[in-house]
Amino acid sequence: MPPRTVAVGVAMALGLAAGPSLAQAAPPQGVWVTASGNLQVEIAPCGAALCGTAVKVLANNSMSHPGAMAAAPPAAVGLKILTDLKPVKAGTWQGHIFNRENGKTYDCLVTPQGADDLKVRAFVGTPLFGKDQLWRRAAP
Repeated sequence: MPPRTVAVGVAMALGLAAGPSLAQAAPPQGVWVTASGNLQVEIAPCGAALCGTAVKVLANNSMSHPGAMAAAPPAAVGLKILTDLKPVKAGTWQGHIFNRENGKTYDCLVTPQGADDLKVRAFVGTPLFGKDQLWRRAAP
């Protein structure tokens, strides 16, 4: 085989091995357990965007330190944790995340990491200075 044919064949094989393109990545809809294990959050359409609403309280563990608003966090069920999630690039949605421990809202990026993991990156200003959380799909 000529070198060009081999290169084209290798490129095609790599493309096929990678599976569907990121442009075809499924949106992060479903029910997820937050990194702290405190809540189940359902991500679903909400107008022209996606929102994440707390649907079940699992625990009341503080993510930062004992006592950080853990004594009296805002009522959780029905609370919008994620708002205004819109696709910004293939496989990534950007919006806002509410931290019920400190009562603040941050920008966030949400990126599915396979079928059962969701990377949620909260940040102020730029994602470079953010913090990643790994949410897991809730058991049916």
